[in-house]
Amino acid sequence: MAEHAAAAAAVSSPAVPAWTGVALSVSLVLVAVVIAWRQHLGLAREIVIASVRAGVQLLAVGAVLLFLFEHAGLPGGFAWLGVMVVIAGQVAGRRGAGLHRARWVATAAIGGAAAVTLGVLLLFGVVQSEPRVVVPVGGMVVSGSMQAAGVTLARMVAEARQQRPVIEARLALGLSGAEAFAAHRRELLRTSLMPTLDATKVVGLISLPGAMTGLILAGVSPEVAIRYQIVVMYMLVAAAVMAALGAAELGQRMLFTPAHQLR
Repeated sequence: MAEHAAAAAAVSSPAVPAWTGVALSVSLVLVAVVIAWRQHLGLAREIVIASVRAGVQLLAVGAVLLFLFEHAGLPGGFAWLGVMVVIAGQVAGRRGAGLHRARWVATAAIGGAAAVTLGVLLLFGVVQSEPRVVVPVGGMVVSGSMQAAGVTLARMVAEARQQRPVIEARLALGLSGAEAFAAHRRELLRTSLMPTLDATKVVGLISLPGAMTGLILAGVSPEVAIRYQIVVMYMLVAAAVMAALGAAELGQRMLFTPAHQLR
């Protein structure tokens, strides 16, 4: 009962803008369009398209989530997370253009990281096994995993192209593909994970994270919001590390043929 009362209070909270406020916020997009137009950036049309697309997508997702929360239950929530993983895999896979089966690699890495991270949180009861909790928390995990996997694959392709003579020289000396690429793999993993680690180091000092900000705006106590945000930050770090490692491991196998030749 207390949770339902809190949810109702959050919906009616003055901190949540009405549709009138949402409409007025369009003026901020107009400001961005005018600046882009006056500076001859060639981005005015892109800003409009991106803004309209974001609004339409969010309205559509809102309708889907409303249906899931009221009718589909937990199985529906997990099915929606599966859709998220597939879409994220396509996006991250494009970052690894040129790598054999890059989209499959990205999807597997993201799915594995999301399954382990969310599974641990549910197993220990850190988050509730309800669709209105599993979907947004899982979405944050998938998003963080997507970024880590995408950067990893992009760096892997760039490293393989730039260091091709060095890698092939090692292969010619009799090293396996994994051994020839080992040093480059460590470096690209470090590069991929640095943004996540830097954001974790300064969380709360430069800006309030999204989950914490949303809870505070909804009227939740800052102490409760902080507890939730700590869990979010830790799960994002774990998901990013697992996704980057998975993408590096699977991607490395796609770099070489079974005969240990660089593709």
